[in-house]
Amino acid sequence: MEPEIQNKIEETVLEVLKNSNMDETTEYKVRKLASEKLGIDLSQPDHRRFVRQVVDSYLNALESKEEEQPPEEEEEQEQEEDGKRKGVDQKEYEYDDEGDLIICRLTKNRRVTVTDFRGKTLVSIREYYRKEGKELPTSKGISLTAEQWSSFKKNVPAIEKAIRKMESRLN
Repeated sequence: MEPEIQNKIEETVLEVLKNSNMDETTEYKVRKLASEKLGIDLSQPDHRRFVRQVVDSYLNALESKEEEQPPEEEEEQEQEEDGKRKGVDQKEYEYDDEGDLIICRLTKNRRVTVTDFRGKTLVSIREYYRKEGKELPTSKGISLTAEQWSSFKKNVPAIEKAIRKMESRLN
């Protein structure tokens, strides 16, 4: 991507972010608004990766500003941000070749990613294989919408209870 285009994209994405409600804005919405303003298709993998980098830099800068707040304000803010993904926010972001956020690697060939597909955020647990130096997804896996993920997450305690019950039967 040409440096001139990168600069235009970065400026537009930052403008969109500064004028957005950060509690409601998604990366997809930012990319779509910036795409409309620029008249450029930002859904291509290299554009998506670049927009994601700009968004991450912006969010990291916001977090740095928050860290400079006095302790009383930090405690209040932590209580307000109860739903924030602390595990992901505390580590460096890792992306795959398609620009999807890798949350964790379960095994050498299996991982959890968060991706944007046709305007929907998906949590994918999938197996991958290597071809020509790239890690590519297989059909073995599942992708959950945010709503499905929320339902799954609520039922994790019941799943854990059932696992303990089955394990106790085997012992």
